[in-house]
Amino acid sequence: MHLGMIFKIIGILLSAYSISLLPPLGIAALYGDGAFHSFAATLLLTAAVGGSLWYSLRHEKGDLKIKDGFLIVILFWTVLGMVGAIPFHYAQHVQLSWTDAIFESFSGLTTTGATVISGLDELPHAILWYRQQLQWLGGMGIIVLAVAILPMLGIGGMQLYRAETPGPMKDNKLAPRISETARTLWYIYLLLTLACAVAYKLAGMSWFDAIGHSFSTVAIGGFSTHDASIGHFNSVAVELIAMVFMYLAGINFALHFTAWRTLSPRPYWLDPEFRTYTLLLTSGIVVSTLYLWLTSTYADPLQALRYASFQTISLATTTGFASTDYLSWPAFVPVLLVIMSFIGGSAGSTGGGMKVIRFLLLFRQGLREIVRLLHPNALIPLKLAGRVVPEQVISAVWGFFSLYVFIFAAIGLAIMAFGIDPVTAFSAAAATLNNLGPGLGEVGSNFATMPDPVKWILTFAMLLGRLELFTLLVIFTRAFWRS
Repeated sequence: MHLGMIFKIIGILLSAYSISLLPPLGIAALYGDGAFHSFAATLLLTAAVGGSLWYSLRHEKGDLKIKDGFLIVILFWTVLGMVGAIPFHYAQHVQLSWTDAIFESFSGLTTTGATVISGLDELPHAILWYRQQLQWLGGMGIIVLAVAILPMLGIGGMQLYRAETPGPMKDNKLAPRISETARTLWYIYLLLTLACAVAYKLAGMSWFDAIGHSFSTVAIGGFSTHDASIGHFNSVAVELIAMVFMYLAGINFALHFTAWRTLSPRPYWLDPEFRTYTLLLTSGIVVSTLYLWLTSTYADPLQALRYASFQTISLATTTGFASTDYLSWPAFVPVLLVIMSFIGGSAGSTGGGMKVIRFLLLFRQGLREIVRLLHPNALIPLKLAGRVVPEQVISAVWGFFSLYVFIFAAIGLAIMAFGIDPVTAFSAAAATLNNLGPGLGEVGSNFATMPDPVKWILTFAMLLGRLELFTLLVIFTRAFWRS
C-alpha cells in the first residue's frame, strides 16, 4: 500500500476543496451575518493542512493499486465530512455540537438531506448557502465516483450497469481519458444546475433561493433555505420545475451524455433501466393520487395529483423535498414512498438507494426462478434488451441485496437499542442508508431529538449508503490489510 501517494492525493484534494469555501466566505462578508470568521478559519486550516500534505510528499511517485484507490475514496469522503463540520460548529447563530455539526456535514456531502437544524429562515445567509453548496459538491462527487472512478477499481453501480446492460454507453469510459470523462460530467451537471436555477428564478424565487435550491435539486439532496422546504413558496410552477429536475437528476448521467452527443432522445428509451425508472415513478404517482383522492384526503383530484406527484418523485428519487405536510396523510402513502426510496435512482445518477438496475435484475431473476419450478431442467438465460446477463453479475446483485437488507435491519435494531420506537428507528435507518433524508415518526422532518450515539450510527449509515456498501466495508476485512 503506497501511503505516501495516498496522503499526497488527499492533500491535493483538500487544497482544492478549500477554494470552494470562497463563495460562502464572500456571502458572509456581503451580509455581515456573523459567519465570516468561521469560514475564514476553515478555509485557512483546510488550505494549510492540504498544502502541507502535498508539499511534504510532493516527490512521492508510483502507480496506485486497487487497495490504494479504495482508501483514497474512503479517506477523502471521511476527512471532507469532518472538515465540513467546522463552520457549523463555530458560526454564530448556529454553533452546533461536534456530533450535530458532523451529522449535518455528512448529510450534505452524501446528499442525504437529513438535518438537525431548525429555524432555517433565521440562519445566516452564508450558512444557508454552505449547506446547499455541500450537497451540490457531494452530488458531483457521486457522479464522478460512480461513472469515472469506481469502475477503475472494479466496483460500484456503473461497473455493474455496464456489465448488465447492452447499449451504446457501456464502454469503460464516456471519453478516452478519465480527465475528459470527469470534465464532460461536470459540464452536464453544471448545465442542469444553471437551467434549474434560471427556471426557479423565472418561477418567482429570489436569486439566492433559486441557486440554492438548484444545488440541492440537481444533487438530489433535499436541503432547503426554508423550514417549509419547497412548500414555503406554495407555487405550482416551482413544484413542476423541481419535479422535472429531480426526475432528470435521477437518470444515469451517461444517458444524458449520449442524448446530448447524438442530439436524440432515442438513447433514453432504448435503455431498460430508464424505462423501469420512469414506470416506477409513474406507478407511484398513480397509486398515491388515487389513494389520497379516494380516502378524501383531498377532495379535488387535481390537488391530490399535485401533491402526490411531487412527493412521489421527491421521495422515490431520494431527494427529500416537501411541498406539504405529507406525514399527516394516511400512513399507506408515506410508507409506500419510503419503500420506493430503497430502489432509488439510476446507476450513475445522484440518486441514492440500491439503484433501479439492481431492482430490475432482481425482479427478472425472481421471474426466472418461478419458471424454473415448472421446468427444472431448462436452461433459462436472464436477458436485458436481448443480451444475456452473466451469472456472476446475478450473484453480485444478490450479494449486494442481501447485505443491504442485513445492514438495514442491523442499523434499525441498533437504534432501537437506545429506546427509539420501531417506526422512527427503521425509517431513520432507511432515510440515511438510502440517502433519502426525512423519515417517519420522530425523524419526519428533523433528527435533532435523536441521542448522540444514534446520530453517529446514522452518520455511518449515510456514508455506507453513499459509497455503495462494499467500498467502505472492504477496509474492515483482514484481506484488505494484507500486503
